[in-house]
Amino acid sequence: MSELLEKILSKNNMNTAYKRVCSNKGAGGVDGVSVEDLGDYIKENWDSIRNQIRSREYKPQPVRRVEIPKPNGGVRKLGIPTVMDRIG
Repeated sequence: MSELLEKILSKNNMNTAYKRVCSNKGAGGVDGVSVEDLGDYIKENWDSIRNQIRSREYKPQPVRRVEIPKPNGGVRKLGIPTVMDRIG
């Protein structure tokens, strides 16, 4: 299992995930970190996040709930994860 985890956490795989999240854009989650802020956030916090994932202590943040109006007058409930949780 640790071999698979190391492949997931590899620089190449994480860069691919980062680029995908950035290309999808979208709103930030409950932590207030936007897609534009993600690169700096990762640079400052990656060692800690990686260690938490390796030690099975990483906990995704709660999902931010929003309601999107539907054309028929109803609303669609949408959950927005943090941009960091979208990478993982």
